[in-house]
Amino acid sequence: MAAGGLAIHQSISPLTSWAGPSPKAPQQDPNSTGIQVELPRGRVPLSFIIDDSTCLVNMGKFCMPQFAATYPQRADYQKPWQEWPDEIPDSFVREFGEWCAEHGVKGKYSIVPYPACVGWLDRVLPGWSQQQLRESIQLVQKLMLPNWDIHPEMITHTRVIDLKTGRPFQDYSPARMENSYPQQDVSVDYLASYLAYALRILKNCDLPCEGITTPGGFGSRVKDKLPHAVLEAVRDVYSVDLPHYFKYIAEGDEDPHPRVEAFHARDGGTPDLVMNVLAGTGDWFGGWDGAEESRGSLYSNEDATSGRMVELIEKRQPAIMLCHWPGMYCGGSKEGFHDFQEVVIALEKRFANQTLWMKVSEIARYWAAKELTRISATNNAVQLAAPFACPAFTLSLPGRFSKVVVTQSGHPEPRQSDSVEKISLRPVRSLTALQPGCFFQSEDRCISCFDLPAGRTDLELQ
Repeated sequence: MAAGGLAIHQSISPLTSWAGPSPKAPQQDPNSTGIQVELPRGRVPLSFIIDDSTCLVNMGKFCMPQFAATYPQRADYQKPWQEWPDEIPDSFVREFGEWCAEHGVKGKYSIVPYPACVGWLDRVLPGWSQQQLRESIQLVQKLMLPNWDIHPEMITHTRVIDLKTGRPFQDYSPARMENSYPQQDVSVDYLASYLAYALRILKNCDLPCEGITTPGGFGSRVKDKLPHAVLEAVRDVYSVDLPHYFKYIAEGDEDPHPRVEAFHARDGGTPDLVMNVLAGTGDWFGGWDGAEESRGSLYSNEDATSGRMVELIEKRQPAIMLCHWPGMYCGGSKEGFHDFQEVVIALEKRFANQTLWMKVSEIARYWAAKELTRISATNNAVQLAAPFACPAFTLSLPGRFSKVVVTQSGHPEPRQSDSVEKISLRPVRSLTALQPGCFFQSEDRCISCFDLPAGRTDLELQ
């Protein structure tokens, strides 16, 4: 029996649908029930967002002259790109991917579909053979996909494509560059069509996508329409239940948590929405072009006592690093990659038991479940109605309990015909040992971790 806490609480909301409260408001007042949705497994999520990556093409080199032609007064576009390598080789992708897999690193890896107009990944890439292109895509499929989300970073990352012809517009004005497009109002449908064009190329390459990354300032003048366009495009091309996107960086004291956007409730069904996942750092490894000095200590110093990643972890906020792929390779010196390895090892040594590497889509899913799952409490029981399935959902409850039984029916309201699964959670001796299917009992709180299905879940506490 409980030694306090849940026995006195009344039901806060009926478990009929998850479409009621606004996603911008908390689903329950933690002070009224003492129930809290904790971080996954009680750990701070870590992730690594990699921009400007693609197959073979060194985007730093091939973007530079196109940006220079568009912005001739910008000194940072006057670098000696002719001297830089054409390729970031698959041998480096393999070295990077295998090292990350050994250390559990997860995140997002862009694949630009028509990189800097060099060639189409689903057709031909001039400068490389068809076999080289095919093997490069296969490497991403086999090595990167298990631990990395794949995003298009629009179609070219440089020139805007005329969707009617499939060719870049003729002029080089900022209005015709993706990193500042569009500069006038456009409809959600048009914006979604542009995103879908990029997504379909990656689908032709058998690369799954649950979200997109915006190149530079893409969509900045239509910020209110962008989430709706992401929802429309990703669902249309990939039939994904929970799309997400990356565009913004949370700096200083800005809230770095993922945000629910484009929310639309549907009676008796899963709501429509998009998750906006923010990075929490700048790009300090080697710059977008791979020509800058790497400054890995800005993420974390050698003993993980300072740096932006350390700051976020100590605040128990999502700690999502950002970099650009040419800045990992750094023209072949791999200076950015070596700095990155030192940062990961430093964080590992100090925070291994307090953090959890996750893909961006996994973080998006967790926060969608955290924000939108409706929770009710009655005598020694908790009921949840979840719009989305969520692995390792972690719930903290006041009181002391010796047994937690999870009953899952998979429907908003259980019916006699439903198949019901009952799981007795296994007690663990420490919070660091918490895994799905377990609970940890502290002095005054019970922290339960289980894979949450969409629909109805009940917790019985004894």
